Amino acid sequence: MSSERRAWFVYAAALFAYVVAFTQRTTIGVAGVAATDRFDTNAALLSTLAVLQIAVYAGLQVPVGVLLDRLGPRALMIAGTVLMTIGQVAVAYATTVPLALAGRVIVGVGDAAMFVSAVRIVNVWIPPRQVPLAAQILGATGTLGQVISAVPFALLLRETGWTVAFLTAAAFAALGVVVVLVGIADRPTGTPAAPRPATWAQSIRQLGDALRRPGTQLGFWTHFISQPSGTVIMLIWGVPFLVYGLGYPPPQASAMLLVVAGAGLVSGPVLGILAARFPMRRSALVLGIVSTMFALWTVVLAWPGRPPLWLVVLLFVAIGVGGPGALIGFDFARSFNPQHALSSANGIVNVGGFLASFIIMYLVGVLLDVAHTVFGQPMYSLDSFRFAFLAQYLVVGIGVGFLLHARRRTRRRMHDEEGIEVAPLWVALSRAWRRPRA
Repeated sequence: MSSERRAWFVYAAALFAYVVAFTQRTTIGVAGVAATDRFDTNAALLSTLAVLQIAVYAGLQVPVGVLLDRLGPRALMIAGTVLMTIGQVAVAYATTVPLALAGRVIVGVGDAAMFVSAVRIVNVWIPPRQVPLAAQILGATGTLGQVISAVPFALLLRETGWTVAFLTAAAFAALGVVVVLVGIADRPTGTPAAPRPATWAQSIRQLGDALRRPGTQLGFWTHFISQPSGTVIMLIWGVPFLVYGLGYPPPQASAMLLVVAGAGLVSGPVLGILAARFPMRRSALVLGIVSTMFALWTVVLAWPGRPPLWLVVLLFVAIGVGGPGALIGFDFARSFNPQHALSSANGIVNVGGFLASFIIMYLVGVLLDVAHTVFGQPMYSLDSFRFAFLAQYLVVGIGVGFLLHARRRTRRRMHDEEGIEVAPLWVALSRAWRRPRA
């Protein structure tokens, strides 16, 4: 096999492994209604089922990044797929919330190793000029895991019950173990290994250096503001909102999640091309995506009565674009960090969206309970969801402020070290407008 064909074979194996991980992550989202019945729990405890998994995932990103710089992606992806298999088996047989929580924690630990490892595969195996597009294709392909959760898994859950559905998900994770063992290698044959920290003290220093770089912080806040709406909808509150808040039948609600996945699949490669073509305008692209998303959230939440289907679909499309938008954060990490510290920087970036997600997830559950106990609203009514989803505005608004601060520091550093001056967007557009006319 030629080196080029070998590279794309390894990349394909990484794509499949990430689809497996995304499937395991999102199964609990379409099972939200079933979990309410199985465990007879309230909104706050139900949100904990997803929040704890995401908290574990987010909390492990930095340690995983450090381990990745030391051990390489193959070892971490093997461990990750094995742990996800074990965790889903535990969830399958869980009859109480604590047992289900334990299973989802194990799934979260395994899932934590997968994406940053796959990004490392992209950076090592794919030619640099193709990395932004390949990374976006990775993220977009991963959303096929949501399609698997929303259609075959949801159908299996409805027709065969909780245990069979989650055991089937565990079997899919076990297939991922086989694919990683056969298809993944840390680097091309004959390529020297990147310098690795010799001691844990060096690893911590390398992590600190990555964290202090304004470009890494810019990537973190990019991920923080772009991803959470999609994660909140896909993992836990989307189906209850659609079924109880908007009155959609459960099959239609599960199918609506495909809109998010489909928008991510279509927009990911487009955003990858734009990020590669206009590297100095990546943050403007991100802010445009987030602004559009929250403009649509505002219209949906403020709509008198039940919002029309076309408006909800449009919102879900914008949410789907937010997922690939978050991946631009990893492009910032790649641009402003040396190769040997890239996994540590990617781990820092990947914390952002999941930190925001689990804060919002938990706050939504708490506010739903407040709407019910304090204001006397039915717990899952449309008005309750309108109140609860306001938590997004606070969390993402804080993130936008920090992103703008990190962008200023990054541009100042580019000017001081490389002499690169990034003009405001309106100035650049004005120049582009005058240039053809001249």
